[in-house]
Amino acid sequence: MIDFTLTENDKKALARTRAEALICRKHARYYDENEAELPPEVLPETEEFEKNAEDIPAPQPGDTPGPVMMALHSIGQTWGDYSVRLRRGDGGLGNAALRAAGTPEQQEKWGGLTLAMAITEPGCGSDPSMVSTTAVLAEGSDEWVINGEKIFVTTGLRADGAVIWATIDKSAGRAGIKSFLVEKGTPGFEVSQKEKKLGIRADDTTAYVFSDCRIPRENLLGLDETIPKKSSGGFRGVMKTFNMTRPLVAALGLGLAEAALDFTREQLEDAGIEIQYGSGLGGLTAAAEKFVRLEALYEASELTTLQCVWLAGQGKPNNMESSVCKAHAGSAVRTITQGCIEILGALGISRQHLLEKWARDCRITDIYEGTGEIQRLIIARGLFDYTRADLK
Repeated sequence: MIDFTLTENDKKALARTRAEALICRKHARYYDENEAELPPEVLPETEEFEKNAEDIPAPQPGDTPGPVMMALHSIGQTWGDYSVRLRRGDGGLGNAALRAAGTPEQQEKWGGLTLAMAITEPGCGSDPSMVSTTAVLAEGSDEWVINGEKIFVTTGLRADGAVIWATIDKSAGRAGIKSFLVEKGTPGFEVSQKEKKLGIRADDTTAYVFSDCRIPRENLLGLDETIPKKSSGGFRGVMKTFNMTRPLVAALGLGLAEAALDFTREQLEDAGIEIQYGSGLGGLTAAAEKFVRLEALYEASELTTLQCVWLAGQGKPNNMESSVCKAHAGSAVRTITQGCIEILGALGISRQHLLEKWARDCRITDIYEGTGEIQRLIIARGLFDYTRADLK
């Protein structure tokens, strides 16, 4: 049986995350409205907070498993703000790909860099198998020559480099797609623009252009240059990266949804509206009933996400679960934040509060790491054994 009951040690660790999140929340509006500025690597309050805060307790036997706690900490962080942190982490989505597909030597060499993940292209959105960026092994040298364009690269400005997807043989289809690491400063690698967005404005999102960009042969993650003819080859391997990143994206969205629920609950209570549990929905006001239904939706999505990361921690397959939790959370967080706005009316869209920002920021949950529509196709293939051709 899976048990997500928190120990006292777990509660102390998560309480510290929430305390940090409240500080980050103070800066949320500023960086939302000043999109050209990137949040600092370290917030001004960091030193004082860390000096006075209790130490993070060391994990003890019986505590919640690491992957589950990682998801819970992600929820706690975005409960404050999606992008602002006391200290920015060193890694990006590309670091997850490096850990999933890189050799031990590659992980040791590049593990200290902040790496973006560059997959999406102007003509390739939700179907990464349609990647058209090319990597050609130059004759007479041990270098790959990269040509192509990538868009909507998360952390693209801050990153020290990027893991990019490129095809080494277009005629091989998905089997020809490989992942390569390209460091900033490499000739032919240009950051062409920084995107302006509806939400998560404090997160830098950029476009990359590769023009005859030469990288060493050993920058191919995993170093496997073979192209299997009867399978998707390396593509299937790099896709496994998403089995852990998708539930974490779901967790990021859930933090915003929980913040919206907490704010709405406070406003309802201040207005004298009671939210009662345990006796059904019959005696509740319309506002309270809607709120309880939104809470139930949140809990369902959170449990689905925690189950997915628990499976990963147990070394069990979670491909189906990663798509289920991502699809469910992508829809749930939109419904929850929009529902909170509907309950609160004009108060919900006022820029004096962060609810409208959370509603904008959470939209990315359904887009990152494969859209909700793509997740549902993956789920259909898993449940009904459909092929790609069946779903076209």
